[in-house]
Amino acid sequence: SDEKKVMMHCEARGNPPPTYSWYINGSEVDSKTDYRYSLIDGDLIITNASEDTDYGKYQCQVENSYGIILSREALLQFAYLGAFSTRTRGDVSVREGQGVVLMCSPPPHSPEIIYSWVFNKFPSFVAEDSRRFISQVTGNLYISKVQPSDVGSYICLVKNAVTNARVLSPPTPLTLKTDGVMGEYEPKIEVHFPTSVLVAKGVTVRLECFALGNPVPTITWRKINGIFPKKARLRKSQAVLEIPNIQLEDSGTYECKAENTRGGTAFKGHLLVYTLPQWVRMINDTQMDSGEKLQWECKAIGRPRPSYRWIRNGLPLTSQGRVEIVNGELTINKVQQTDSGMYQCVAENKYGAIYSNAELKILASPPIFVPNPIRVIATLGKDVSLECKPRASPKPRITWRRGDRRIQPSKRIMVMRNNTLKIVNSSRADEGNYVCRAENQLGSAEMTAILWVKEAMRVVLSPSRVEVTVGESVVLSCKATHDTSLDVAFQWFFNQKPIDFQQEGSHFEYIQTQTSTVDLMIRSILLKHAGKYGCRAQTSADTVFAEAELLVRGPPGPPGVVIVEEITDTTATLSWTRGLDNHSPISTYNLQARSPFSLGWQTVKTDPDPVTGDMESAMAVELSPWVEYEFRVVASNAIGTGDPSAPSRKVRTKEAGKVSTKCCTTTPVSEEFQNGEGFGYIVAFRANGTRGWKEKMVTSADATMYKYRDETFPPLTPFEVKVGVYNNKGDGPFSKVVIIHSAEGEPREAPSDVKAYSISSSEIRVTWKPPNPGPGKPRGYEVSYRKEAEQEESGEKRRTVKNETSMVLTGLEGNSVYLMTVKGFNSIGQGPASAAVTAKTRKSPPAQPPSNLMWIQEGNNISLSWDPVKARDNESDVIGYMVLLKQEGRGHIQVTRTINPSTMLSLPEGGTYIIEVHTLSEGGEGAFSTQVRVVTSSGVRAKSSQCSVHCPTQSLTWTALILVVLVPSASW
Repeated sequence: SDEKKVMMHCEARGNPPPTYSWYINGSEVDSKTDYRYSLIDGDLIITNASEDTDYGKYQCQVENSYGIILSREALLQFAYLGAFSTRTRGDVSVREGQGVVLMCSPPPHSPEIIYSWVFNKFPSFVAEDSRRFISQVTGNLYISKVQPSDVGSYICLVKNAVTNARVLSPPTPLTLKTDGVMGEYEPKIEVHFPTSVLVAKGVTVRLECFALGNPVPTITWRKINGIFPKKARLRKSQAVLEIPNIQLEDSGTYECKAENTRGGTAFKGHLLVYTLPQWVRMINDTQMDSGEKLQWECKAIGRPRPSYRWIRNGLPLTSQGRVEIVNGELTINKVQQTDSGMYQCVAENKYGAIYSNAELKILASPPIFVPNPIRVIATLGKDVSLECKPRASPKPRITWRRGDRRIQPSKRIMVMRNNTLKIVNSSRADEGNYVCRAENQLGSAEMTAILWVKEAMRVVLSPSRVEVTVGESVVLSCKATHDTSLDVAFQWFFNQKPIDFQQEGSHFEYIQTQTSTVDLMIRSILLKHAGKYGCRAQTSADTVFAEAELLVRGPPGPPGVVIVEEITDTTATLSWTRGLDNHSPISTYNLQARSPFSLGWQTVKTDPDPVTGDMESAMAVELSPWVEYEFRVVASNAIGTGDPSAPSRKVRTKEAGKVSTKCCTTTPVSEEFQNGEGFGYIVAFRANGTRGWKEKMVTSADATMYKYRDETFPPLTPFEVKVGVYNNKGDGPFSKVVIIHSAEGEPREAPSDVKAYSISSSEIRVTWKPPNPGPGKPRGYEVSYRKEAEQEESGEKRRTVKNETSMVLTGLEGNSVYLMTVKGFNSIGQGPASAAVTAKTRKSPPAQPPSNLMWIQEGNNISLSWDPVKARDNESDVIGYMVLLKQEGRGHIQVTRTINPSTMLSLPEGGTYIIEVHTLSEGGEGAFSTQVRVVTSSGVRAKSSQCSVHCPTQSLTWTALILVVLVPSASW
C-alpha cells in the first residue's frame, strides 16, 4: 500500500493480565531502539515497512507469572511487480497451418500474476478458443494452427493479483513464411500440468493441457482407476480441468488427451491432496503434587502425517533427565516445583502447524484440616469409619492415636489405604476422641474426631400389606424407636421414588402424629396407586427403611389382541387374550363392533350368550353381509367394566344372495345394504298409457340420476318410472312406480329488444326483453361480448345470477366499440343468440389531477380553489369536480360537487380534516389531487388566514391552532 503500514494482531487471556513481545525470524523485535516498530496492547505496528528488513515469519509471545506461551507463526510478504525488459523482441515467422508458442517471459513479481495478451494495440485482447490458449502457469500464448488473420503484433500483459498493477511487454511480431503451407500433422502437447500436483484440501484446482496440431486438436480428460468427480468443470474449450472444493477422494491420476484426424497423444499426472494438521486429542490444565508422574499426550491427523514438538514457557523441551518425549507423548517423572509453567504441544507438517496449550501447576502446602474437629455418631454393633483427608502437597504421612497412645491395627480396628480409621462392630467402649496427624516436609497438622455410639433405630410400618378397592382411602403409619438424644427425619417413597406431596396433593397427604411417628394418607385410590410404599427414618447416626405393599382392586384391564379367526356373511369368530383382572376375577366379556354405517361402537349378539370370564373366544352373530367391520372386547368384574381392547383389523363379511328391500328408496342404496360386489341399478320407464317397459342398467353404485333422450316425445310428456337394484348374486326388487314428466327443452327463442349504451370509459349497460312464453323457458341469460376489431373466438361471456333482464359489463377498454349478443339458457341447454348490438365506451377520464390547491380559512369555513383541468384529445371532457372532506378517525365522508374550480367547505367541529379534489368526466372520475390535511381546535374563532400548497410553513399567521400538512395521495 502507499501507506506502507503493517499491523499484526495478538490477543491472549490470563490472570494476571499478560505482557506481549514479538519475534521476527526468531529474533525479538525491539520497539525501543527501532522507531518503525510500536506495540499497542498485543498489536505490532510496523511503519515504513520494506521487504528487505521486514519480510519473514512473525510470532507473538505472551507472559505472566504462570508462564509463557507462543502464538502460531504468521508470514509477512510484500506484493510487487517489476517491469519487462525493454529489449526489442524478434519476429516469429511460421508457415500457415503450423503451431506456434509466443513467450511472455514475465518480470519479477510476488505473489501470483494474471496473464492476458494484446493483439496489435490496447485494448484489443486475444480471445481464447479451441485454437488459441493463454497459460496462467507459464504466461505463454499458444496457437495450435496459425491462420493469416493471426499475423500481427502481440503484447503480453501481466497484472498483480494483490496490487492490481499492470505492465506490458515489448511487442512480438508474428509473420507468415512465404515458402508454403504447413500440411496436417498429429497433436503435440505443449503445455500440461506437472507429473505430481500437491494441493490443499478445500481449494479449487485448475489443471492445464493444450496441444498444437493441424487440424486443431480436441482435448479430453479422464481419471485413471477412479471415478471422475461430478463437480469437475471444463473451461477454455476443455483446455482447463477445474475441480472446486478438492477432497481426499479426488486424489488420483488424471489424463488429458489431444486428438485430431492425424493421431493423438496423452499426458498423465498424479494429483495428491494434502491437509493441514487437525487435533484429535489436546492437552489440558493439570494440578499435581510434587513427586507425582505427569503423562500428557496430544494427537493430530493430517496429510502428510504430522510430527510433534513440545515447548515449555516459550522454549523448546527435549528428552533429558526426568523428561521423556516420544512423538506426541510427554512424561515427567517425579514432578518438582520448577516444572510448573505453560506447556505447548505443536503438531506440524510441511503445510502448517497447530498449537495446544495447557498449564502445569505443582502444588506445595503444609497439611490443613477443614473442618476440625469433627463429630461422628455410630450405631451400636455396626461398623464406623473416621476419615482423615487433609489438604497438603506433597502427600503427607498419616498416623492415628487415641488419647496419648498410638493406635495399633487389629482385626477390629484398622487403618485403610486412604488413611481412614475403620472400627468393626462398634461398642460403647469405643466412644472417645481420636486424633489424626498429617506431616510433610512443609509442616504438620492434627485433626480430632469425636465418636459417640448410640442404640440402633428400629422402624415399624403398618399395615405391611393392605387390599383396597378403587375409590377408597387408606392410612399407612410409620413409627421409629431411636435414641432420644437424636432428632429423626422421615421421608415417604412410592416404588422406590420419593413422593412429591405438592404434585400429588390430591391423593397423598403427609401427617405428623408424634415426634417419632408419621402417617401417609392415600385418598381416592386409583389403580396406578398399587405398589410398594416405603418409609425412611434417618438420624445423624442411622438410617432405616421399611416397606409395605398396597393392592388395589378395580375393573379389569383391556383384553389383549383381538383376532378374527373366521368370517361368514353374518358371523365372525373372535379370539383374544386375557387382560389384568386387577385383583377381582373377570365375570363376563362384551363383544362390540363398528362399521362405516354404525354410530360408533355397538354391542353385538354373541354365541354363546353370555360370554363368561373364563372364555377367550366367542362368535359375533346377526351381522350384515358385505360390510366392513372392526371388533373389540370389553371385560367386566364385580368392581365394574374396564377399558376396551384395541380394535381388530378390518374385515368384510361375505356377500349374500339377495338384496335387502331397503333399496326401494329415492336415494342411493348405502354400501351397508348392497350385500355384495357388482352392485348397480335398473331404471325402467314407459310413456303413460303404454304397455311395454324400457330398462336401462346403471353400473355405478354411487349414481343418483339417469338421463334418457328421445326427440320423438314432446316436452312435458308424462312417464311411469321405477328403479331396481342388482349385484353379482342376482336382481333385487323394484321401487314403487312414480309419475314424472319429460323436460321442457332448451329455450327456443332469442331475447328481444336488446339495447346497449355506455356508462363510462370501462362500463356498458346491456338490456333486453325475455322471449315469448312457451316450452323451454329460460332460467338465466348469457351475454357474449368482444371488441369490434377482434375475432369471435377471443370474446368473453358473462351470465346473470337469475332471470335479470339487464347487465353491466365492466373492465372494458376506453374509447372502444364492442359487439354484444344475448341468449337464454336452462338446465337442458342454451337457446339461440339475439342479433348483435354495438356500443362505444366513453373516452378515459383526464389523467391530470387538479393542481395548485389554495385555501382561505375564516373561522370554521374554508374557501378552496384550484387550477382547472383541461382534457387531452383522447380523454373525456371535464364536466365538474368532486371535493371529498373527511374527519380523521371517522368513517363519514362529506361530498361536494361543483362545476367550477372552487367551492366553500364548512368544518363543523375541531379536529383533523383531509381534503381531496377529483375531476368528473363522461368517462368517470379522473385523477385526484394531492391530499390536504387541516388541523383545527374547537371553540376557537380564527381570523382570516390563507395559504396554498406552495406556502412555506413560517409564512403562516394563525390565531387559532391550525396546521396544514400535505400527505401522499391515497385511495379512500
